Amino acid sequence: MTRGVERSLLGAVLLVYLALAGLYAIRTPAWQAPDEPAHYNYIRQIAGEGRLPVLEPGDWQQAYQNELTARGFDPALLGRLETVQYEDHQPPLYYLLQAPIYAATDGDLTALRLVSVTLGAGVVVAAWAVLRALFPERPALALTGAAFVAFLPQHLAILASVSNDPLAELIAGVVLLVAVRYLRGEARGASPALLGVLVGLALLTKTTIYFLAGIAVLAIVLRGRRERWPGVAVTRHLVAVLIPALILGGVWWVRNMSVYGGTDFTGLARHDAVTVGQPRTAEYIDEVYGGSVARYLEAFVTTTFRSFWGQFGWMALVMPGWAYTLLAIFSLGVLAGAVVFARRARWPAALSGPQRDGLALLGVTLGLVAAAYMLYNVDFVQFQGRYLYPALIPLALLVAIGLAGWAELLPASASMRAAAPLAALFALAVYALYALERIIVPNLPAW
Repeated sequence: MTRGVERSLLGAVLLVYLALAGLYAIRTPAWQAPDEPAHYNYIRQIAGEGRLPVLEPGDWQQAYQNELTARGFDPALLGRLETVQYEDHQPPLYYLLQAPIYAATDGDLTALRLVSVTLGAGVVVAAWAVLRALFPERPALALTGAAFVAFLPQHLAILASVSNDPLAELIAGVVLLVAVRYLRGEARGASPALLGVLVGLALLTKTTIYFLAGIAVLAIVLRGRRERWPGVAVTRHLVAVLIPALILGGVWWVRNMSVYGGTDFTGLARHDAVTVGQPRTAEYIDEVYGGSVARYLEAFVTTTFRSFWGQFGWMALVMPGWAYTLLAIFSLGVLAGAVVFARRARWPAALSGPQRDGLALLGVTLGLVAAAYMLYNVDFVQFQGRYLYPALIPLALLVAIGLAGWAELLPASASMRAAAPLAALFALAVYALYALERIIVPNLPAW
């Protein structure tokens, strides 16, 4: 594949993404995305009051929020929408970026959503860049992975909403890119100090990506072990990461401790105290499943799978059963295809040291995100597959190699086999448009 063809295909993926995500931003009814009113009100408070908000009792109103979602955000109920402020504990970076847009557009929801769409384009490019840096000899893998990130229906819905998730995913992708390039020994744009700054930005964006500090440290340890660095060299690189990260994160943490008191440097203790009435796992198992952990786990797995691919609005709008069946078959096929690919490509034996370390980094990323998701559900009932999206790049690589494994069995030319996985994911883009126009728009009320 020539670089010109590669750029053209990446451009096509981005153009289709922007068209789809733009449609999702414009066509999805107002507030019909998880937590969107609370994220919007965080921005409103910064733009209107010139200060960061503080999470306070009353910002979580379970009964009112249940009524809003049950009645599809009926305009008759929106008089108190400004009081929905339970995201006020979140780190501020996304909201500070959005505040000038809010002020310039008089708080136009679609304008704010389109900023998220733009950040999402960065997520798609980051996915391509990470996989391209890891496997420069296989550009088709990077293109296929980027297309998966771009066309996943639920992911489009999240990237087209007012939420700090798009910025969090973008920073996660850039951290992984710099870490992979650092593992390769690149001097330009892959320094420990840059990793530290990016980790610091992660600390200012969302607590769900705090694990990136561990990823940066792991990258240094892996490279130091492979290149047999003395301890002093490893320490020097670790310090170069930690100093900027702690300076940036520390500013936010000190502010939180001064506002919330004690050692509540993330604001999560205040969040747990304020969100009274949020479903707790132990009570939920007793009340809904009669104490059956097995039934609870079945619901956990089923809903996680569905909401990863597409369960829209506030988790109430599911896709047709046939769609989930096809996606389950696709997922199993990807796993089988990955085994085929690994055997034919002689992975991991044929991989270079930096590639093996890069794969380890992506594997740890996926493991940490999955573990955090499961631990969160030990206390709270949150079967939302979108919480796995910080690990979407490792999952995109799995999809890419799984499809490539089956494509290599096709009786076709090498170029056709390389193009087949990407073509298959453009079919996912068509389905994403179908999901918007035939599932979301007709079934979510637009008053």
